[in-house]
Amino acid sequence: MATQNQYFPQSVPHPGETLAEKLEEMKMGPKEFALRTGKPEKTIIAIVKGKSSITSDMAVQFEYVTKIPAKLWMNLQQGYDEYMSRKKRQKVIQEAAAWVEKFPLAEMIKKGWLPPSANIEEKTMEILAFFGFANHTAWEDYYFHQQLKVAFRISLAQTNQSYAVSAWLRKGELQAAELEAKEYSEKKFKDALPELKSILVNHPTDFFNPLQLICLEAGVKVVHVPCLNNAPIIGSTRWLNDTPFIQVSDFNQQIDHFWFTFFHEAGHILLHGKKEVFLENLDYANKDLQKEQEADAFAEKWTVAEGMKISN
Repeated sequence: MATQNQYFPQSVPHPGETLAEKLEEMKMGPKEFALRTGKPEKTIIAIVKGKSSITSDMAVQFEYVTKIPAKLWMNLQQGYDEYMSRKKRQKVIQEAAAWVEKFPLAEMIKKGWLPPSANIEEKTMEILAFFGFANHTAWEDYYFHQQLKVAFRISLAQTNQSYAVSAWLRKGELQAAELEAKEYSEKKFKDALPELKSILVNHPTDFFNPLQLICLEAGVKVVHVPCLNNAPIIGSTRWLNDTPFIQVSDFNQQIDHFWFTFFHEAGHILLHGKKEVFLENLDYANKDLQKEQEADAFAEKWTVAEGMKISN
């Protein structure tokens, strides 16, 4: 991350200390200074004690009395505010240390999902940046507590290897963000299914690229993301805003299983609307078994080629 190699001071004084020194130099008490600047005496006392901040308006008033430029007062306040914010941030990072160790960090680094990190603090910052959260409690609210159901409508709290699964899902989102899809058309996607099945039947060596391009033309994003060890998930369907999104694992699984998974996810898109999240080969709260059976039936219909039934 950009901030890792920057220098940050271990301590920054509150600008009230500078004001106190200046008042002593001017042999002026807070009451007189308050009168000269037109500010309440209690406000000046609070600043001197480090319990209140100097606003831009105050900085201009202080300039006339102290002969110290308003910009300097603002810089002092800004430096102190940044220091305090980073101090709070450091506490957040330290509190997340145990949480970050639950992710398969070594494997994520090996796959290039995360940069190498020298210590737990760097690992924590990198994993938070990967997920796009400011702290680990926000991650828990999103993946465990469903506090943003418009984006993620299920809970991974009771899911086996939930941390690895969340990382796999997030990597898919990041890959999908790099794709440009046309506006989703249910008709175009349905019409594309025979062409997609022909790819299955002909089985070209590089079958994923044409599959992905055909789906993008219909407004559907499809990505494949390498499996993480111990994460049993093999596929997922969800909507990113108004765009349906299919995510499948890498091709370590047999090719017939891959195609069954793909058409299974396509079935979820066409049969079950945009308000659902489906995770395959994984148990999670509120899993709809009937919809899974419907998607299985849809996949069975489209994975029949040359008289051979392809199953999961």
